[in-house]
Amino acid sequence: MQSHELFKDILKRTSAKQIASDLGLSLSLIYKWAEPPQDTTGGSGANNPLDRLEKLIQSTGDKRLAQWVCESAGGFYIPNPKAHAPTEELMHVTSGIVQEFADMLSVIAAAAADQQVSELEAKQIRARWEQLKSRTEGFVQAAEAGRFRQLREDLKKAG
Repeated sequence: MQSHELFKDILKRTSAKQIASDLGLSLSLIYKWAEPPQDTTGGSGANNPLDRLEKLIQSTGDKRLAQWVCESAGGFYIPNPKAHAPTEELMHVTSGIVQEFADMLSVIAAAAADQQVSELEAKQIRARWEQLKSRTEGFVQAAEAGRFRQLREDLKKAG
């Protein structure tokens, strides 16, 4: 989805007048954010904050900008892993994810054993959680791309 399409959808559910008032901007600018930008399609839209944020992240290479936005919205930024063709059997990959989950639970159980979680333990839990989410996302992306189907076909040919 393009940023202007997102703004267009948002304006179906939120008052453009309210946004303009809250941000201290003109109503016409808010509506321009929901149009294709001038520089790519000949539209009459204006570069919106999402386009600018994307360019800022690309310019700086600093993902903390995305992290800040996610935290402001009550979330947490996790980059998607690079998609690689799996070289292992599906069951082995699945077992790896289950093991990562078990490792995370082990860290949680060890941290909670004394009825408190220290700052260091919280960081360790967060690190395990990030690893699990990233590995699972890689699995889901590979499954959606059909890489496990291709792997099975390759294994049949080799076998």
